[in-house]
Amino acid sequence: MLSSGNRRGQGWTLVIGAVVGSLAGVGAAYLFLRARQRTGKEGAAVTPSSAVRLAVLLLGLLRQVGEIAESRK
Repeated sequence: MLSSGNRRGQGWTLVIGAVVGSLAGVGAAYLFLRARQRTGKEGAAVTPSSAVRLAVLLLGLLRQVGEIAESRK
């Protein structure tokens, strides 16, 4: 069973992860829109192949985070 202090630490970890993830998402969207404006294209034209590549990269990132957590045991 988790102690009260340990649960509080987990809560803060989730809050910090949510904030960092949100900031990273906003930053990525900003860079995407800025690149689209530079090329003069309208709207978001994401191809299925680029969406799959992005999904694979994100899964790799999540796996790396999990490995970092496991290596600290």
